[in-house]
Amino acid sequence: MDIIPIKYVHDSLLVLDQTRLPNEVVWFSISTRDELYEAIKSLRVRGAPAIGVAAALGIAICAREYAEEEFTSFYEHFCEDKAYINSSRPTAVNLSWALERMAACVRKCKDLPVSEIKKVLLAEATAVRQEDEDGCRMLGEHGLTLLRPGMGILTHCNAGALATARYGTALSPLYIGHEQGYDFKVYADETRPLLQGARLTAFELSEAGIDVTLICDNMASLVMKQGRIDAVLVGCDRMAANGDGANKIGTSALAILAKEYDIPFYMFVPTSTIDLATPDGSGIEIELRPGSEITDLWYEKPMAPAGIKTYNPAFDVTEAKHITAVVTEQGIARPPYTESLKIMIDKANAK
Repeated sequence: MDIIPIKYVHDSLLVLDQTRLPNEVVWFSISTRDELYEAIKSLRVRGAPAIGVAAALGIAICAREYAEEEFTSFYEHFCEDKAYINSSRPTAVNLSWALERMAACVRKCKDLPVSEIKKVLLAEATAVRQEDEDGCRMLGEHGLTLLRPGMGILTHCNAGALATARYGTALSPLYIGHEQGYDFKVYADETRPLLQGARLTAFELSEAGIDVTLICDNMASLVMKQGRIDAVLVGCDRMAANGDGANKIGTSALAILAKEYDIPFYMFVPTSTIDLATPDGSGIEIELRPGSEITDLWYEKPMAPAGIKTYNPAFDVTEAKHITAVVTEQGIARPPYTESLKIMIDKANAK
């Protein structure tokens, strides 16, 4: 199954509804800013790169319907929508990155008729999607150089095709390795409380014919101790300039465990996810989500006392000292990350 979760076809943005997986494969269309906001906020589209792609295409489609014909009023309307959409999820930097790239595109076109600006916006959004697909393929090529045939791989959350335009970030080398007969043995954390590992990673890897075993999050230490894991591969939603990386809640615990068991811990980070303006992980805002995701979401009836207090951060920050290497589409960065990440950004900007 070739999974492409975001498509622009027949002048429409189509998104695979990830809240319905794995039991139903349902596509829905987005044509308004409210529909785009809701899709991102509710996790119907999720994964930092995929959020960026959806935001770029979505705001281009919204702008296509603006009635303004004069640049200043058109740009004011665009900025209002940009700010609203950007507020849907605060942690993943790809969202703000993609929206600002689209805004910069508008500013560059200020001397063109608004009708032409709308066409340029759509072309720019299409380029964002294609660049993400191409970059994910390169992430996989670079990441595969760190792995050997037959390795046991631990994953967390979903950093696969469903989280990107195609291929994935941390799962990309698994797909490319599978094409080459690497015979990986993958252990996928279920990833509480939203179960992205169980619902999404297990789904897409099994559909691709990759050997995948689902485990509960709290089994990770045991499978490491038993020698089943040779490398940990995870994605990233925002990486600070020093190499601290925010990813789905539970990631930092895996990094600490991997260090204890002397297992390499690799974080896969598109350069669009690197935030050099944030010095370290303490400056990354952590999204808090409803407690009902813990107490009610996957149960026929509530599984906690009524009225119990909950705390549901969606992400945690893995300190750079626990990350063996950072894989980008421009190559592999190693400590000190304050130097190597900047080199990767410079390579990306030079193209």
